[in-house]
Amino acid sequence: MGVADIPLLGQIKGRLSWLDERQRVVAQNVANADTPGYVARDLKAPTDFAAAMRQGGGLGMARTNAAHLTTGAPVARFTSSASPDSETTLDGNSVVVEEQMLKMAESRMAYDAAIGLYQKSMSMLRMAAKAPGR
Repeated sequence: MGVADIPLLGQIKGRLSWLDERQRVVAQNVANADTPGYVARDLKAPTDFAAAMRQGGGLGMARTNAAHLTTGAPVARFTSSASPDSETTLDGNSVVVEEQMLKMAESRMAYDAAIGLYQKSMSMLRMAAKAPGR
């Protein structure tokens, strides 16, 4: 069993991927803050795991070699959807830079927390793998 097979670390990796994608979407919104007709986008926050699995989850394995077995599971993907901010300008742009900056800061704090949890988990694994008395 490798480190990547530990469920907690897999969940942290998934969370980091989602936060990375959210940062990209928010940065795209800020870049288009002056584009007429642009509607702000955001990622839907992950919800109940069981509900995600019932809907297909968007998670699965990719076949990278013809010798690999195929599965019906989909590959991890995140899709953004229109999520207008609190106000829309006369030219139809719905990006409020202040709200986007709040989303970016929120994502950054969550990212830092996930990285901290990952680092603590790895240090506990290293400590458990050490020979006694070292």
